[in-house]
Amino acid sequence: MMRKWRWFGARKGLVVSVVVAGGVALPGLAWAVTGICPDGSLYIVQKPSQIPCNDSKQVRPDEVPPVRPEYRPTPYTWDVWNRNTDPNNPYNLIDAARQVREFQEALPDTPHAPGLAAPPPTGRATAEVPLAAATRSVGPLDLGLDDQELRDLYRIVELSQEQSPAHIARRTADGKGVFEVAWARSAAFESVLRRAWSSRGGLGGGSVVVFTGRSKRPESFFANFTVVQGHLSYQPDAHDPRQLGILQGRLGDLAGGEIVMGYVVLPDAIALEQDLDLFWNDRRVRARLGGRRSAQR
Repeated sequence: MMRKWRWFGARKGLVVSVVVAGGVALPGLAWAVTGICPDGSLYIVQKPSQIPCNDSKQVRPDEVPPVRPEYRPTPYTWDVWNRNTDPNNPYNLIDAARQVREFQEALPDTPHAPGLAAPPPTGRATAEVPLAAATRSVGPLDLGLDDQELRDLYRIVELSQEQSPAHIARRTADGKGVFEVAWARSAAFESVLRRAWSSRGGLGGGSVVVFTGRSKRPESFFANFTVVQGHLSYQPDAHDPRQLGILQGRLGDLAGGEIVMGYVVLPDAIALEQDLDLFWNDRRVRARLGGRRSAQR
């Protein structure tokens, strides 16, 4: 007696038929489907309807390539990060409101914070201080750089892509433009940044990386970066200028042609002389900012 299995593969128009003779199967042998999802995860299921992703590639067990998961963050961690930093998620507004209130209470005691002054004692201006503080946390920091110095720093990031490329480009939300993000290191800027922070508690001992973002179309940009090197994974907080700061422009909804430039302070354990993976949203680029070519994925 013959049993016939038929299912549609992940690609359109692909039909795979497997004909199994009932008397050929060995006793105790369980049929399974092995494959790889587009995010790099592997699966072993009993039937095609249980495949956990679209556009998967089904392979024989002996065709599965070697996997080194310690060099790649898990998809679950990436999903959690995006969910927790989504500004449109009402769940996140609770903590944001609490942070604004805490920041308001701390303002009279922290007039030395970058770009902030003590609030007026009375009147309408006093009520407007929390909004200004919240906006300032993702706006440009005052490091004493003039317009020409900012243009020079932007040019450094552009020129660095020729020797140490670290660049990601993707379509804008409306599909009519391209948003580009690039990273580079500037030892001169790092010195300026550390001097500016020396009277504000200082920065960590890790390297500083400058990033730029530019789009010809209106787009939202929140600098939700992840840096991975070996078993280390780092996600800088855009609301903590000791981890990520804005030098020009702002985070949030950008107008067409608006430029954003900022910096990321990396942990001590991450070395720019070695390969590292830079993630932005669902895109990744592997780079060695010490001078080795990189590849976008």
